[in-house]
Amino acid sequence: MLSKTWTLAKSSWAVIKLDRELLVLPILNAISSLVFFGFVWVLANSAGVDFTNQNSEGSGPAILLGVLALFGLSIISVYFQGALVYGAHERFMGGDPTISSALKGAASKLHRLIPWAILTATVGMILRAFQNRQGMMGRIVASLLDTAWKVLTFLVVPAVMFEDLGPIEGVKRSSSLFKKTWGENLTARVGFGLLGLIAAIPAIALIAVGVSSGFWLLIVLGVLLIIALVVVLTALTAVFQTALYLYAVNGVAPQGFEIAEITTSFGHKGNPTIIR
Repeated sequence: MLSKTWTLAKSSWAVIKLDRELLVLPILNAISSLVFFGFVWVLANSAGVDFTNQNSEGSGPAILLGVLALFGLSIISVYFQGALVYGAHERFMGGDPTISSALKGAASKLHRLIPWAILTATVGMILRAFQNRQGMMGRIVASLLDTAWKVLTFLVVPAVMFEDLGPIEGVKRSSSLFKKTWGENLTARVGFGLLGLIAAIPAIALIAVGVSSGFWLLIVLGVLLIIALVVVLTALTAVFQTALYLYAVNGVAPQGFEIAEITTSFGHKGNPTIIR
């Protein structure tokens, strides 16, 4: 599984190398999220809400601010995910994406991305509420449902952007494409997570050594490595997600992805061609 994932990761990275500026998008995502979170925190302080105080967590203002934070962060995340997908799609179509073109492309589809962001945030909120109230069994069921939701909605962002679909139609489309193309083979989807976990081991080791020795430079270096890893994995996932969508819709492997990689990882038995 890891060997197949590594092959797909290399193909995705080959695409990223053509447009390294796309790596800036996950960084902008993180910065935007921090700024928005700071804005919500200022609002909370102005309203006298202290999230560190359990007595205020169930109050009306706290709930409203919590929902605002959840929806806002989800919209920011989905917007930048859409920008990455748009940039990858532009490259696959023979264009030369830039940060500006990717952001503008996602902005032109905000009327589709925002409803999807609200829907997926709502589902996540419901699953977390179920998990917190149902004990150990609730946590297990919620975890399984969350995994199923993420798998079935993996192609929603490209679907709502490039087919101009609403969130519900996007979920249906993504589920249909998953059943049609992936079958039960989730090698690449699971493998990217494992690959990231393995790649993070050196950074975690640096942080652990830094904490035990009090050498803060190692801690900073470890944190920076993790941030870099997250940025790269986010970009690789978006490229892979776009390649999978194009293959699922057109039955052809995007430029840069070999036929064997697509058919082996996506469980398709046809004979697609490569777009050149």
